Amino acid sequence: MTDLDHTPLPYGASDLSELMACPHCDALYRARTPGWNERAVCARCHLVLIAPKRKAGIKIIALTLAMLVLLVAATFFPFLDISVQGFGNKASILDSATAFQSGPMALLSVAVAAMILVIPLLRMMLVLYVLMPIVRDETPFPHARRAFRLSQKLKPWAMAEIFAIGCAVALVKVADLATIGFGPAFWMFSALVVIVIFNDRYLCTWSVWKSLETQNS
Repeated sequence: MTDLDHTPLPYGASDLSELMACPHCDALYRARTPGWNERAVCARCHLVLIAPKRKAGIKIIALTLAMLVLLVAATFFPFLDISVQGFGNKASILDSATAFQSGPMALLSVAVAAMILVIPLLRMMLVLYVLMPIVRDETPFPHARRAFRLSQKLKPWAMAEIFAIGCAVALVKVADLATIGFGPAFWMFSALVVIVIFNDRYLCTWSVWKSLETQNS
């Protein structure tokens, strides 16, 4: 894979339609599309700015649908089975999200449910809403740009995979205190983490924006 470093834009350049700012260090560049499976990398902080891939839209849609099915199913299936001295209990993701239902702690339940269930589901629906017409070379749905912008803003707050990793770390600490069994939801979340990684690799935000601009014109 070849790294294509964009030359920083000289001060005073006036063609704003070609400008691209690095989201990490704010360096300005004159954007140009690299070849398939090549990357445009920020010369200052080495962040990947553009990474187009062949048939990425279809792959992202397929992965997003898989994530959607896994997350919905994992919400209701048992996540863990914990037993101590003959006493056992099973808990699902929904049980964990609604564990605190009274007093000020109810706000914590709302936040947990939003970050591990509501926001990830909303992001998946927004991504599908934006990409479905693009893959079929059709006119984007109304407000597709706003939908994609919202999906990008919600990305740091979608923590379904972070929840799974946090649970794995916590299990290491309690393994000596109780007998722990993994339910179907645990393995669904494990698969979800892997799929999220691949989905992020395929999704090139710059390519999506260019597709929206091209098909709207």
